[in-house]
Amino acid sequence: MKIKSKILIIAGSDSSGGAGIQADIKTATCLGIYSMSAVTAVTVQNTKGVKSVVPIPVNEIYNQIYHTLNDIKPDAIKIGMLHSTEVIDKVYKVLNKFKIKKIILDPVMIAKGGSKLITDQGVKLLKRKLIKKVSLITPNIPEAEILTGVKINSKEDMIFAANELIKFGVPNVLIKGGHLESKSVYDIFLNKKEIKIFTNKRFHTKNTHGTGCTLSTAITSFFSCGKTLKKSCELGIKYVNLSILTNPKIGKGHGPINHLNSINLKKMFK
Repeated sequence: MKIKSKILIIAGSDSSGGAGIQADIKTATCLGIYSMSAVTAVTVQNTKGVKSVVPIPVNEIYNQIYHTLNDIKPDAIKIGMLHSTEVIDKVYKVLNKFKIKKIILDPVMIAKGGSKLITDQGVKLLKRKLIKKVSLITPNIPEAEILTGVKINSKEDMIFAANELIKFGVPNVLIKGGHLESKSVYDIFLNKKEIKIFTNKRFHTKNTHGTGCTLSTAITSFFSCGKTLKKSCELGIKYVNLSILTNPKIGKGHGPINHLNSINLKKMFK
């Protein structure tokens, strides 16, 4: 497989390998993308929950991004866990030094087990500054509720919240509907010109750790190759759904998904 494009991933580490920068790199690699990374925090966690979060010094986060971009220009950037105002401010400042147009923001705020991963002041700064710099933001329902203050109980609420996010200055929004209590899963892509509702079968499994990280990186990967944002969302959702369907049933809690679903290992290891 030839490398199709290059992306930079700015995110936290997950020691269990199911989410965070580990999931991001697996996703990009399995889709044929060369990935670079800037680690923002080291989390101690497993499938049962987050035990601790160890922040990386903000200057080292800045340096990781600066020296990577100064050498290898990515076709797109994916931003994940930014846990404090200091980190958000540094990331914003260093990105302003480089002209990268394709940036996807996954506003990681709450872990699968319920642990909070960003400060309240961090949320405010993200809304005020960083959100205006990205091409697409991909919150799940709890994250969209935190960002907008809108209680979401239906598809109509999701659309309303997405329009509220557009008012903050982001041109495109994808609200992920996995937390909505419904027979199908609805993911809503919206901008000022169009609304697209992706409707998919709900898989009844607890093994969905890292789905948000995986989806945003899959979208970034397809977007970096020249696909439109809407098409990138469609393809990213398909990739995640197949990853959930073929999950390896690892761990005692919320297990990871199968990032390798895009690779035919039987042919490779014949």
